[in-house]
Amino acid sequence: MSRPTGRVLTLLELLQSGGIRPVAELAGRLGVDGRTVRRYVGHLIDLDVPVETVRGRYGGYRLAPGHRLPPLMLSDDEALAVLLGLVAGRRAGLTTAAGTASETAAAKIRRVLPRQVARRLDTVLESLAFTSAPDASATPDAEVLLAVADAVRHRRPLSIGYSDRHGRRTERTLHAYGIVNHAGRWYVTGRDPGIEQDRTFRLDRIEGARTLPGSFGVPAGTGPAQRVLDGFATAEYRYEVALRIHGTVEQVRAGLPAAVARLAEPPPAEDAHPSDERWLRVELRVAELDWLPAVLASLDRPFVIERPAELRDLVTALADRLTSWARDA
Repeated sequence: MSRPTGRVLTLLELLQSGGIRPVAELAGRLGVDGRTVRRYVGHLIDLDVPVETVRGRYGGYRLAPGHRLPPLMLSDDEALAVLLGLVAGRRAGLTTAAGTASETAAAKIRRVLPRQVARRLDTVLESLAFTSAPDASATPDAEVLLAVADAVRHRRPLSIGYSDRHGRRTERTLHAYGIVNHAGRWYVTGRDPGIEQDRTFRLDRIEGARTLPGSFGVPAGTGPAQRVLDGFATAEYRYEVALRIHGTVEQVRAGLPAAVARLAEPPPAEDAHPSDERWLRVELRVAELDWLPAVLASLDRPFVIERPAELRDLVTALADRLTSWARDA
């Protein structure tokens, strides 16, 4: 790129990648000397781009916080990645309740792209198809999400208004440990100091989140994501199921993931290989049992039902039906 304007824009792109860039590095990337680099930096400053000089042995230039954002420089690949991320985030429930935000952001990016690049990206986006519709009802309010995130980062107690599945609203205090996105829904998990229990709440059911004075500590050990999965697996339901399944962890998890069941691995024998099959204990709590026989059959592994007795009857009934259908075929 021989024109000075092109080199200035390339300099801006290099600075936007973050960190301190030494003059020698910038000169080498631009194909100019150090004096010319300093002149290009002056051009950016004249355009109100907040370039900061860092002095010392490891000094150079970097972008500093300013009142105006520098122009956004995206390559074709970067622009495609951003637009696909916006579309995928909206479909996967990763956006907030302001449903138009991702659409307007995508429109702004399209508007500043060269026409040829924009046409190519539109071709990709128009060719995309999804097998399921986005669940707009599960998206949280942006202000709630930001308030909860601030409380998590600064370890501040949080006051929330929460509506349960029946629409009953209560005011709660929460020591929020982390935010988790699971299966297209946003959750916050933490400690309810009023009842001294760990709780997990859906963000789309929270109203009026605000931080409170004080602070708290986060216990070591299980991270927020695993806490949410454990909460699903141990929730109060009608049936408590206990099984022993012979196989590997991967084989069992293929049909009974962590959000559904808890899995206990006995200590392996001294001469056992980590991938060896063995008897694993599986526990889960469910509202209904009718879906479990088919899942156990799909695992194609030996299993023992410890409880409840109703599950044994359902498994036997499924086996009888399959045998009857196979004979009649």
